[in-house]
Amino acid sequence: MSRQPRSPRSSIEIVPAPSWDGDLLAAAVRRGTPEPAGDGFARLAAARYGVDLAAVVAAEKVSGRPGEVVRVPVVTPEGLPARFLLFGIGEGRPGDLRRAGAALGRAARGRRVLVTSVDGDVSAAGLQAFAEGLLLGGHTPAATGLTDRSEAAAVQQVRLVRPGPSRLPASAQARAVRSGEQFALATLRARDLAGTPSSVKTPAWLADQVVRVGRESGLAVEVWDEAGLARDGFGGLLAVGAGSASPPRFVRVDYVPQRAAGPGRSRGELVVLVGKGITYDTGGLSIKPRESMVTMKTDMSGAAAVLGALAACRELGVRRRVTGLLPLAENAVGGSSYRPGDVLRQFGGRTVEVANTDAEGRLVLADALAYADGVLDPAVVVDLATLTGAASLGLGRRHAALYATDEALAAQLEAASSASGERVWRMPLVEDYLPALDSDVADLRHVAKDGRTGGGSITAALFLREFAGRRPWAHLDIAGPARADKDEHEVGRGPTGFGARLLLHWLTGLR
Repeated sequence: MSRQPRSPRSSIEIVPAPSWDGDLLAAAVRRGTPEPAGDGFARLAAARYGVDLAAVVAAEKVSGRPGEVVRVPVVTPEGLPARFLLFGIGEGRPGDLRRAGAALGRAARGRRVLVTSVDGDVSAAGLQAFAEGLLLGGHTPAATGLTDRSEAAAVQQVRLVRPGPSRLPASAQARAVRSGEQFALATLRARDLAGTPSSVKTPAWLADQVVRVGRESGLAVEVWDEAGLARDGFGGLLAVGAGSASPPRFVRVDYVPQRAAGPGRSRGELVVLVGKGITYDTGGLSIKPRESMVTMKTDMSGAAAVLGALAACRELGVRRRVTGLLPLAENAVGGSSYRPGDVLRQFGGRTVEVANTDAEGRLVLADALAYADGVLDPAVVVDLATLTGAASLGLGRRHAALYATDEALAAQLEAASSASGERVWRMPLVEDYLPALDSDVADLRHVAKDGRTGGGSITAALFLREFAGRRPWAHLDIAGPARADKDEHEVGRGPTGFGARLLLHWLTGLR
């Protein structure tokens, strides 16, 4: 089995006192303060290097805004050149600290050891966010060739000097940092999977990675090959994958918490997460323009985010049973490709008229949602998908479109969005648009009749709702934020891993 390329990753260790054998020392500066914040670490580090902190802050016009980094060239007592950084933490809120950690992690790339501290009065949420930012900002894409990437690699080790005086006991500080590492690693796992070239990342290869991750993370994994898909009636997935030399797969991943492992567990506890897993998308016979295909190795970002979140559930002590459903296919062009005008029979028997083979994501999600509804009987279903260009046209590249049939679920996901920094915007399920999905030859069309309504992201969500059953369901169209053209705070250029931390904030808050 070919293994997933992995980026070099930092480790974070909380230490009770500063050590001076690192490549890099960094001190936090609050917005508007005349000198660095914290518990004396900055003054100790400055004294070691002979730095006049107040003079540096004044001369460099240090503002303390989150994400600001000021480099101070220094000389060690041994006479060697070294680096001392001042980084802004704004007001010290979790979002500020996540951005500060990201800027610091990015500035520390290529270094061996970073020694740093944060404000002594930091909250548990702030400390977790700072740890997330350090790992996410320092991340660089996994190398799939022989290029030497040592200069761009994440700092090997972060020694985080224990904040003090702090309202948080040492045990709570350790838990916060550990949670930050797990949340960040969920995102990094998703990034690395989405960044793997499609020449490697076939549906079968990706299914193998899920099996490996499941074994490492205490998850049960079941895989349907093409024979199993045909036997069980996954008509949408089979049609989308028919034109490719790499056949489709359907993967079910189950997490069961320790407290729910015994007899008498409630069926109502089950949460189902569905992630779109198109390993490459040419558009099929409704072929995309060349420039639109370049990023299509990331069209499985929904599946990657779901897997990243599931892999962290045991470490984070998620209380609910969670099942992930990952429909995996390559939408290619071939003699057996499905066609506009075809009628497909989805899982569960509903028929769908195909109008555009480049709207393949909703067909594979329909199979997965129908499976969840008909087989699993979950309490709640959430799906993630790089589904429509319309969502990114309307909301840009920093917000996902959120659709939901349940107000409480929508509020929970919006709160998780705020806590994670992965932003969503609630969108309407416009009932007046539903007739645009009427078909003369099937139960429904999978895209709206030309020119009928506009609102392509809305009609896509309405189509998916038809397969989700009468239960709380939410859809996150992540076509915009799943990819980034440049580094920005904790978001790195390329695949972003969007959604993994949002899901984890939501799941860890469920009782």
